[in-house]
Amino acid sequence: MTTNPPAGSPDKEPATEAQAEQNAVGNADQATAPTATARKPDEAEARPSLGRTFLENLWAANTVTVTVLALVLAMAIGAILIIVSDPEVLATYGYITARPADALNASWSVVSEAYANLFKGAVFDPQAFSDWLNGEAGWQAVLGPLSETLTYTAPLAFTGLSVALAFRGGLFNIGAQGQAIIGVVLAALAGFLLPLPPVLHLLVAVLAGAVGGALWGFIPGILKARTGAHEVINTIMLNYVAIYFLSWIIVQSWVQNADRADAISRAVDSSAQLPRLLGSGLRVHAGILLAVLATWFVAWLLNRSTFGFELRAVGANPDAARTAGISVTRTYVLIMVIAGALAGLGGANMVLGSTADALTPQVVAQIGFDGILVALLGRVKPWGVLLAALLFGALQAGGNRMQSYSGISLELVTVLQALIVIFIAAPALVKAIFRLRAARAARLQTSLAKGW
Repeated sequence: MTTNPPAGSPDKEPATEAQAEQNAVGNADQATAPTATARKPDEAEARPSLGRTFLENLWAANTVTVTVLALVLAMAIGAILIIVSDPEVLATYGYITARPADALNASWSVVSEAYANLFKGAVFDPQAFSDWLNGEAGWQAVLGPLSETLTYTAPLAFTGLSVALAFRGGLFNIGAQGQAIIGVVLAALAGFLLPLPPVLHLLVAVLAGAVGGALWGFIPGILKARTGAHEVINTIMLNYVAIYFLSWIIVQSWVQNADRADAISRAVDSSAQLPRLLGSGLRVHAGILLAVLATWFVAWLLNRSTFGFELRAVGANPDAARTAGISVTRTYVLIMVIAGALAGLGGANMVLGSTADALTPQVVAQIGFDGILVALLGRVKPWGVLLAALLFGALQAGGNRMQSYSGISLELVTVLQALIVIFIAAPALVKAIFRLRAARAARLQTSLAKGW
């Protein structure tokens, strides 16, 4: 015979059901408690402060942080190169274990002096400002460093824009150097062969430089469009053609300076010279204004015009663009023509501005090849390219003073430029060194792979 358990026994079924109901209610209360708490108006509306958000994003691998840290790394490696290239400083490391302060003080002295002169030659010289306040020097000495920086910036901005524009269209314009050379040749020829009134003469000379660069860009553009010939090979070969063409034309009797036995052309007429913005005492000229105008034009072309949309579409996927009805052939040709015109304007700045007034074999220096670095540092965006050109112009202007006052080789500036570009192009390396946030670094690396 089966007996029922006592009424107070925990094994009784009704008691078990009641306990289960109580447990279920308790669990439900616990589950809904966080939800109710989360729905409180004060906490739901709470947002991180602006300062906290800034600090959280400051050490992330975003564009600004990577660029700044790339500059820091380049300057640090440059400091090491300055130290190892100074025999007197190296001698103090021979007894560093006995007197470490000597090595540290000597290293700091030579590095700080070099970088101080770099800053004084590129941005601002406190001594010149003090002399101006005391009446011992004019205001031109105060603005001299900025004048030199802007003078070097103008041609680099043009060649950087040339490379950046072609890159956005899926083309690698390695021929900015050759396009600048042809531009400087035609600009100089128009400058001393055409007898024109002042304003018209300048306009014609500037236009001749743009036409020369456009012509030299048209050749690889049409070859790419019609035959599929790779633009890198074509532009590199055309660079050599332009270099030898410049060397040949300078020594022609109707071009060479009759009073000189070396390879130098006649001087460009003053009516074809770009006006100086701050008087004859400073070299900065209207070319920097043209560079800013060209930057605005390229930005508008890429982001606001129909051709800019077609250009970016072809650069992203030429097959898809062709399927959508975009003429890839026409786009390739126009890209290289506009890129060549920009590089030609950069070359024209070298002979119509204050850098030189006659053709020489080295009249354009390396502005075409430096334009590639400027485009990379500016992330092939127009206004970024202008800022990168300003940085490279500052390094060039400051490097001249650093060489004169500190005895540091000017080639060190080239090393700094190359290091900056290396670190900019390798964000993963910067992230690993400074332990930047991985999520932002991944997005940056993706943008680099897409052409920024």
